[in-house]
Amino acid sequence: MSNATKQQLAGVLFDRDGTLIHDVPYNGDPARVTTIAGARAAVDCVRRAGLKIGVISNQSGVGRGLLTPQQVTMVNARVEDLLGPFDAWFICPHAPEQGCPCRKPNPGMVLMAARRWSVGTRSLAVIGDIGADVGAALAAGARPVLVPTTATRKKEILLAPEVTESLQEAVALLLGLPTPNAPSRPVKA
Repeated sequence: MSNATKQQLAGVLFDRDGTLIHDVPYNGDPARVTTIAGARAAVDCVRRAGLKIGVISNQSGVGRGLLTPQQVTMVNARVEDLLGPFDAWFICPHAPEQGCPCRKPNPGMVLMAARRWSVGTRSLAVIGDIGADVGAALAAGARPVLVPTTATRKKEILLAPEVTESLQEAVALLLGLPTPNAPSRPVKA
């Protein structure tokens, strides 16, 4: 990684469900956690670069009474068992109708990460699989990279400034490394 890239990027925030682990709606069971292919390698690459790493995740199941905060914590612990430790977890437990400023696509969790790490939001990147992840990054002034899944709508792909085919490609793009597969779509001017 070049010194210019390292100076510009202080941390990477990953979405949890659909980005790091397979999305199991309202999952409160750690035994059901399975990682996305290449997730460990991608997260380890960010660690080796010496950047902060965190997770930002909407967990509306708590606000809807379908999950307890303890279940979310247990699932997050399982994610760390599989992918290694993260510097911080930022969870929005609110249902969409509660209008919480931390719920993606609002910028709250990205802003919390910037405050906790004492960095500007422009030095953070957000990697996620849906438009809400991109929206949170853009609203906060961070750099979004979309890694589409079957849950990603075509419109979200078209509107995202940067799109890659895999989590490993997203990390390579952010770190200025050669991409393992196809090139990403460039930033729109």
